[in-house]
This record gives sequence, C-alpha cells and structure tokens, in this order.
Amino acid sequence: MYSKEVIVRNKTGIHARPATMFVKMASSFTSDISIEKDGKQANCKSLINILSMGITKDCKIKISADGFDEEKAVSELVKMVEAKFGEA
Repeated sequence: MYSKEVIVRNKTGIHARPATMFVKMASSFTSDISIEKDGKQANCKSLINILSMGITKDCKIKISADGFDEEKAVSELVKMVEAKFGEA
C-alpha cells in the first residue's frame, strides 16, 4: 500500500471534467486506487464515487493504491491534482 496527501488547488475542485480526467488516469493502472477526504473513502475508478465525495478547492485528500504499479499510480494522480487538472 502506498499513499500520499495533496491539497486540491483548482478553482472548482474535483467536479465533472476533472473527475473524468482523474478516473480515466486511475483506470489506466492495475492497482486498486482509492481517494479519502474527511474519513470518507471512494474508489478512484468510479466517476460517481469521486463526484459523491464533494471535493472542493483547498480540500486535503489522500490518494492510496495497492498493487503492482501503486507508487506510479499515486505519483501520477498527485501530479495531476498539483497541476490543477490543466486549469489555465
């Protein structure tokens, strides 16, 4: 199991477009990947689960993965969040 915390800095948090990007990237890895906010946990490969988390700007989230490519999965997803999902 590998995990890392990151703060969501883009204006709108993880709404529909960023969530879709997040799920697409998470689904490209074989590891089981989850996201945690305020003690609530969700599967990163499910759009509905991600959207139901209500992740807004300045929320601290923890991304965890368990499996063959766990470190790469967490690192790439954290990079995406830190890059504000490509927000200009």
